[in-house]
Amino acid sequence: MTMEKETPEERRERLRQEELKGNVGGNVHDAFNRSSNGGLNDLVGGLGWKGTGILLLIIILGFIIYSLFYR
Repeated sequence: MTMEKETPEERRERLRQEELKGNVGGNVHDAFNRSSNGGLNDLVGGLGWKGTGILLLIIILGFIIYSLFYR
């Protein structure tokens, strides 16, 4: 696929793959941390803009409900 017709997701993945090839030692550290925590960019990239908005709305509503009950 040419660079002009590359989607943002494909571009991110291509850049990530290039970085992994160039930095093997950092890859081990990143993989260990990502496996235990997960990556926010993976979550948000998989959801799209509507899913991200819903996730943020749920977090905000949860915080408001928590602050009302536990003052």
